[in-house]
Amino acid sequence: MEIKKIGVVGAGQMGRGITQVAAFTGYEVFMFDVSKDSLDFGHGFIKKQLSRGVEKSKWDQTQVDTCLANISLTSEIEKLSDCDLIIEAATEKKSLKFEIFKQLDKIAKSDAILATNTSSISITEIAAQTSRASRVCGMHFMNPVPIMKLVEGIRGLETTDEVFSTVAACAEKMGKVFVKAKDMPGFAVNRILMPMINEAVYTLHEGIATVEDIDTAMKLGTNQPMGPLTLADFIGLDTCLAIMEVLHEGLADTKYRPCPLLKQYVAAGRLGKKSGRGFYVYAKK
Repeated sequence: MEIKKIGVVGAGQMGRGITQVAAFTGYEVFMFDVSKDSLDFGHGFIKKQLSRGVEKSKWDQTQVDTCLANISLTSEIEKLSDCDLIIEAATEKKSLKFEIFKQLDKIAKSDAILATNTSSISITEIAAQTSRASRVCGMHFMNPVPIMKLVEGIRGLETTDEVFSTVAACAEKMGKVFVKAKDMPGFAVNRILMPMINEAVYTLHEGIATVEDIDTAMKLGTNQPMGPLTLADFIGLDTCLAIMEVLHEGLADTKYRPCPLLKQYVAAGRLGKKSGRGFYVYAKK
């Protein structure tokens, strides 16, 4: 199956990143969000990123113009009905994703592939919300999408070989490396990453070291490019908490229990860089 038109659900940091990369590599992309403000902000963000690329000589203006011409914005989900592949990139909430997939199943053409960018929720459960479970799979992009090379591919219980190979080829056309993971809580990346971040929060919570010293220790002691608490702020503490809750619930092991301090920060609205404050304080845009 050849993918020509791609729909992206959500104009947040993941949705706009997927839109940019897909459009830049030649796909016709329809970016959907219920909020027109989010759509406009996401589109403006893409324009700024592309302009910076021209300034740094990463690409030329002709490539930028072609990329932008490939992007259409819509606040009507029905406009995705002619897409060959629709990638959901909404907030990491099971109930929200279930509702989106029920809607997509109704409006998408019968042979369309429905993919989710979920970083932890069961693909099989999401697929079960539709009448086309065999055509549903996971495409977990990494943040920031235009920079990070990985796409984690996850097939649900019913996902066909054809569908999985099609999304793998699509990801590779976008310049990504496609790795396969089983449909288990957290898949591969977050099964390893999130417990490390959670343990870093416990290290702070128990007064073992400061925020700065935890990050410095992990950067200089284990050669990580970014400390775990800085990374948590960048991902979003609400997203980190949601993934830890999926791991804790899905695997029923106390080692995945979210740190109380992480829960407290989220309750206080300290969500990280996107809210201006997490483990660090960030300048307002």
